[in-house]
Amino acid sequence: MPADIRQVAQQAGVSTATVSHVINNTRFVSEKTKKKVYEAMKLLNYQPNSVARSLRSHKTNTIGLVVPILPSDTSNFFFMTVAQGIQSKLKHHGYHLLLSTNTTESIEDEREQIRLFNSKQIDGLFIASIAEETSYLNDIVSNYPVVFIDRRARGYEADCVIADGYGGSYKAVKTLIDKGHRNIGLITGGLGISTSDERFNGYRQALADHGIPYEEDMVRIAHPSFESGYENAKRLLDEQNVTALFIANNVLTMGAMKYLQDMNIRIPEQLAVIGFDDYDWTRITTPPLTVIRQPSFELGEKAAEVMLERLADSAKPFEEYCLDTALVLRGSC
Repeated sequence: MPADIRQVAQQAGVSTATVSHVINNTRFVSEKTKKKVYEAMKLLNYQPNSVARSLRSHKTNTIGLVVPILPSDTSNFFFMTVAQGIQSKLKHHGYHLLLSTNTTESIEDEREQIRLFNSKQIDGLFIASIAEETSYLNDIVSNYPVVFIDRRARGYEADCVIADGYGGSYKAVKTLIDKGHRNIGLITGGLGISTSDERFNGYRQALADHGIPYEEDMVRIAHPSFESGYENAKRLLDEQNVTALFIANNVLTMGAMKYLQDMNIRIPEQLAVIGFDDYDWTRITTPPLTVIRQPSFELGEKAAEVMLERLADSAKPFEEYCLDTALVLRGSC
């Protein structure tokens, strides 16, 4: 016979009301007490009755997640890791995550996914919008909280959780400058979304702070694809006297590294290189690649915490949360 809430309360040494508050996130409960309740639930294999809870509270205990996923883009791994971080937190509070992917980079596709979530009566929405300006959400989001992930909201009031792309880019370029480089090229994804803008601005500010003039010819703004990374690295190195290269996007880094290998360019003797995002392949290049690491799982965990707090208190002021990135030094610079 499956365990019930009374047995969970007895095992945890708390009241049934406290167990209910932990499950439904309806009142503040200390982290120590929550941990005891979760451990008791796990020990007894207790599963909250989500249907009954939904009928009582008019909640579905389901939260939607919309992210851009393209077949050739390594950012897919980033967003899947973010989703894992979100789910790891939500499951302890009886919430389920519904994932919907935008495979077309179309605003209308994004709208349609949100409409579908509305039909399922979700309790909240996480979104990494492809839109530079997101005021369209005012007309389509139902009465539930929204948390933006990886990029800032523009035109829609909501909480947002991002990684410090500006600081990461600044660290990368400063590292190259500290090693004596002044001719530092940049390959970045298209500007207009906050992630690309911040990485671009970090590059420019690091140059400015060290007395190096910004030169537009040293920058290539590229469509995020392997082929584009390859071609833009080729054009930049053919046309400019570049001694160091910062690539502010992972799939562009892959393409650029392929070109450097094809040309037998010695790294870092002929060209120092720093990429963005720390995936397994960056450790097996020759030499291993120095990168800026994003806290993708932790970003998901933080986004889930923010959502749970917003569900418990809808009136609190909206906030932006920025998680640190890290420079991982290897042999390429």
